[in-house]
Amino acid sequence: MRRLLPVLTVVAALIVIWYAAAVALNGQWTRDQAARAGVEAGFGDILRDAFVQERPKLPAPHQVAAEFWRSTFVEEATGRRGIVRSGSLSNRSLIYHGLVTLSAAALGFAIGAGFGILLAVGIVHNRAMDASVMPWAIASQTVPILAIAPMIIVVLASVGVTGLVPKAVISAYLSFFPVVVGMVKGLRSPDPMQLDLMRTWGASGAQIFLRLRLPASVPYLFASMKVGAAAALVGAIVGELPVQEGGLGARLLAGSYYGQTVQIWAALMAAALLAAAIVGAIGAAERATLSRMGFGR
Repeated sequence: MRRLLPVLTVVAALIVIWYAAAVALNGQWTRDQAARAGVEAGFGDILRDAFVQERPKLPAPHQVAAEFWRSTFVEEATGRRGIVRSGSLSNRSLIYHGLVTLSAAALGFAIGAGFGILLAVGIVHNRAMDASVMPWAIASQTVPILAIAPMIIVVLASVGVTGLVPKAVISAYLSFFPVVVGMVKGLRSPDPMQLDLMRTWGASGAQIFLRLRLPASVPYLFASMKVGAAAALVGAIVGELPVQEGGLGARLLAGSYYGQTVQIWAALMAAALLAAAIVGAIGAAERATLSRMGFGR
């Protein structure tokens, strides 16, 4: 309860601010309508209209929640293309689009995390790689992902690689860097006295790595994986924007084309919940792993 209360307090404060911002931004439509009619809009009129507009500038939280419910459970349960009537997920459902995004993000994260771990091991054990590769890894993150995502998709499509892989490559590009930085920090976390003690016992380089450096890096690895997983999800969404073959990115783009701000915010809510689920799963694996290794006992 001590952990839950601060979270609920922050959430309540954000909802209050959200409602206030919705009134401020959506109220201009009511004032414009009143001006055309030659009357003056009161605060009650603004407050009433701010939460019922079909295409508001900023949807209210209950509007987003209602659209999210319609686009998930209602669509799958009662929709003509829903899983209840057709036996497969509806391509209008956020559940379908979320799974498309999740598949690309998961593959990209696996590639990026694996590459990041291997790169970190090389950086720690090879001075040449530390001096040459690490600056390039840092520089790679300064390139805007929106600039290179279309190029990656076009180049891979030119050699016949389409579908899930291009989006996974973009996700891997964003997710490998946090893993590299965290893993390097973790592998270098043992102090010199611990390393000297291992050498005094006659431990080889492989034994020092497996029995000292690698266990010490596990907390850092999980912390960086949480950041990398969220980045992978962002990469998958960005990769879906040019191809528009399903996914939350395509859903966001479709909403922007037709001015469906409520649909856009519902897709954003789905992305946030998906990211929270991924980070929560990594956190559960972290607690189980660290507990088995004896950390925190």
